[in-house]
Amino acid sequence: MDWVTGHVPGGKENFNAFLIIVDRFSKSVRCLPCHNEDTAMDTASLFWNNIISTCGIPKIIISDGDPKFTSKTDGLPERMIQTMEDIIRRLCAYGLEYKDHEGYTHDWVTFLPEVQLAYTKASTPPQGNHPHW
Repeated sequence: MDWVTGHVPGGKENFNAFLIIVDRFSKSVRCLPCHNEDTAMDTASLFWNNIISTCGIPKIIISDGDPKFTSKTDGLPERMIQTMEDIIRRLCAYGLEYKDHEGYTHDWVTFLPEVQLAYTKASTPPQGNHPHW
């Protein structure tokens, strides 16, 4: 898991970052909008409500926030994180947004689920490993 920060505020809650979680078994990604200022408790709550509550408690969580984890990870999750970050930054750079029939503005936060699905389907080889989410 890693945090991607520094985005243009988006969504009703003005999210300016997202937490990206890579399932090493299935090579699937989950992107959860959040704020640069989120605390450890906010992040734990986000993880609990969106991952643990639907998939169960993972046996291992690896984050690159501590140097001791870097030797235990391969390059694939980090490359997936970089690619997702690049896709979202491009959405922000192009200012991709639209107003729906009720007048609400939709931006990169709205498109995050579609981007993660498209990326997962495009980059995951058919190996029979499906994520729990």
